[in-house]
Amino acid sequence: MENVLRPAVVVCAVLILTLLAGRLLDLLLRQADARHTETPLWGLLRRCNPPFRLVLATAALQAAYRPARILPGHAAAVGHVLTLVQIASTAWLLVRIATAVVDSAYARYAASAPDDPRVRRVRTQVTLIQRALTAVAVVVAAAAMLLTFPAMRTVGASVLASAGVLGIVAGIAAQSTLGNLFAGLQIAFGDTVRIGDTVVVDKEWGKVEEITLTFLVVRTWDERRITMPVSYFTSKPYENWSRGGSQMTGTVFLHLDHSAPLALMRDKLAELLKEIPEWDGRTGGLAVTDTTPNTILVRAAVSAKDGDDLWTVRCAVRERLITWLSAEHPYALPRVTTAEAPPRD
Repeated sequence: MENVLRPAVVVCAVLILTLLAGRLLDLLLRQADARHTETPLWGLLRRCNPPFRLVLATAALQAAYRPARILPGHAAAVGHVLTLVQIASTAWLLVRIATAVVDSAYARYAASAPDDPRVRRVRTQVTLIQRALTAVAVVVAAAAMLLTFPAMRTVGASVLASAGVLGIVAGIAAQSTLGNLFAGLQIAFGDTVRIGDTVVVDKEWGKVEEITLTFLVVRTWDERRITMPVSYFTSKPYENWSRGGSQMTGTVFLHLDHSAPLALMRDKLAELLKEIPEWDGRTGGLAVTDTTPNTILVRAAVSAKDGDDLWTVRCAVRERLITWLSAEHPYALPRVTTAEAPPRD
């Protein structure tokens, strides 16, 4: 009976201790978050409670499993499993802490920085740094777990001896992956494209939704997602409409008759732009840019704070000008001049 009761008591005591410690930590972080409203760090650190409890429980079991005679016939296996869990939970805890610190620093920077492009640049860098740190933590934790197996320690010397050859082979085999990896780091710190930028790639217009170390996702205007390797943005030309600021100027072209009332159209354009909330007030002009024997080409230049609003302004101006011309000045619309064919002799 004692062989069953003692392990059960120890396991229950460890669970109760873990739950109480986690509850106490969460209470302290709540109080710190309430006192220090200028930073979200303490609130973000509450995400570390699950890995903290797992680390604490594993450490307590490692110290007590032998005296408590938990599975005494398999003590070595129990100790090995607890060691593996301890390594994994510690890596999990460190990743959560690092993520909380980085997210807190970014949140405070974003709240104090008025420059939206700079904020998006920092957000891109922070995202890629977090992914890199997570990848490093996972690799190190996996390597540490593998080294707990005696067979892996035995072959360690031979693995190190052949590391040079394996590295060359792996580098050749993963040339594309490594190229994307370095391209991702170049994008993060070279400030060529950022999360939230409006770009045109392969004649597709959209916003950068996600950037990882190997691929980039562009969300198009019709809600499609285009996934591209990040090396594309370091080796091929593309349009970045948000580079140097998100403000943009666009054009609306109309083919009209030579008798179109240009002065009235300029006044109407100014009136229409004031009624369009997406117009930012920077640019709003109208000019004749070309002429043909049958029509003239009228260009209306408009502006907006970003690409999405510019598209809305252009569509609204085109639609309302055409509607106004059709209703008030139909003679200004293009016409096809016809004449009767001369009779044959």
